[in-house]
Amino acid sequence: MPRRMMLDVLKGKAHFPPPLWMMRQAGRYLPEYRETRKRAGSFLDLCYNPDLAVEVTMQPIERFGFDASILFSDILVVPHALGRDVRFEEGRGPLLTPISAPEIAALEGDMFHVNLEPVYEAVRRLRAKLPDETTLIGFCGAPWTVATYMIAGHGTSDQAPARLFSYREPPAFKRLLKVLADHSAAYLIRQIEAGADVVQIFDSWSGVLDDASFEAFCVEPVAEIVRQVRAVHPDVPVIGFPKGAGARYESYRQKTGVTGLGIDWTVPLETAKALQRQGAVQGNLDPLRLVAGGQALADGVGAILKALGDGPLIFNLGHGITPETPVAHVEAMVKQVRSAAR
Repeated sequence: MPRRMMLDVLKGKAHFPPPLWMMRQAGRYLPEYRETRKRAGSFLDLCYNPDLAVEVTMQPIERFGFDASILFSDILVVPHALGRDVRFEEGRGPLLTPISAPEIAALEGDMFHVNLEPVYEAVRRLRAKLPDETTLIGFCGAPWTVATYMIAGHGTSDQAPARLFSYREPPAFKRLLKVLADHSAAYLIRQIEAGADVVQIFDSWSGVLDDASFEAFCVEPVAEIVRQVRAVHPDVPVIGFPKGAGARYESYRQKTGVTGLGIDWTVPLETAKALQRQGAVQGNLDPLRLVAGGQALADGVGAILKALGDGPLIFNLGHGITPETPVAHVEAMVKQVRSAAR
């Protein structure tokens, strides 16, 4: 079997040029995705239709030949599988009925894996269809980030509803994080059993918390997920992406035990280099450099390769690609990374 270069990097081996993929690489910037999305009906129908989920997951692989493919799904399938209503409205994003403390106490996952079976089927089909050398990534949202949507009912700029809830209802909030951690771990384990080579935990809102809350809401639940996944699949790498963690990235890695560390574009490259000495890092091109293209893109790519190319690096964006990104700019980025010379 051809080597999956990303797995080598996650074991601490440096490759140059580094393996390359993009967060949200199957998405609205691609015309073929937009056509499939129209056929699917709703966004959740797209996530739960294995045929279409595989189709959109394969689109960026077929177009760009990335070294890794990430399952097309959404972090909110976990609360949806737990029985919470989730819907996506054009122009508004995800909408949920805000959960109350009594409803948290009554949360149960009797139908959890049954509800998520279409996702597991998509993973099985992807592993059979992807090139052998392409790493398949499964994922989930971190408990804190998923909880912010469950409590507010929608995305907010600073997650004030979830932060207030955590201060006013500590036992209920602790239970919610525990339920989400346990079910997210079980979800990742099933994705690995279906064929995922690596799993990633997305904590998109870790940057809004104070020290004590970061420890209790971001670090401890992710450490529990890692512990449960490792108990079953000790050799499968886990990437943690605590966006906005800033000075806490190092302690996050140490305390959670993640294999690879996803870093956002605000992390200085000197800091990223220090983090890289402890293990693989992933990132951290500003997505807006990719939108801008030209010299801004070339300079950003070149700086990352120069600073981090000698160590274990997975080249990626510092967050997901945005819908307005020109396809030609992605092509230019891939070409620059792949043709880089020391």
